[in-house]
Amino acid sequence: EEGAPGRRGERERSEEGAAERGPGAAFHMFVLMEDLLDKLKLLSYEEEALRRHNMRPLSRHYFALPTNPGEQFFMFCTLAAWLISKAGRPFEQPQEYDDPNAVISNVLSELRSF
Repeated sequence: EEGAPGRRGERERSEEGAAERGPGAAFHMFVLMEDLLDKLKLLSYEEEALRRHNMRPLSRHYFALPTNPGEQFFMFCTLAAWLISKAGRPFEQPQEYDDPNAVISNVLSELRSF
């Protein structure tokens, strides 16, 4: 892969972009995730959202590391639906096997209406 055309240039641009943002840029996503988790805890997401759907609490880096994209997407959709409902808008909880494009479209549509 080292000699593959285009690969080296992409890697160099990526490294240059990280250098321009500073040495801590690689960890920014982890900080954002910890902030998100703190805010969700303040809203009692464990009691109100997770227990209702029999889901485990999020780890400190749940969305920062791509581990299981399908599970992470469903968790995101579950939390988005709960937050929209918590904001006073009726929003149907997406199911695990719903079309991802339709789910995201519904979430974005509802958020635009805010």
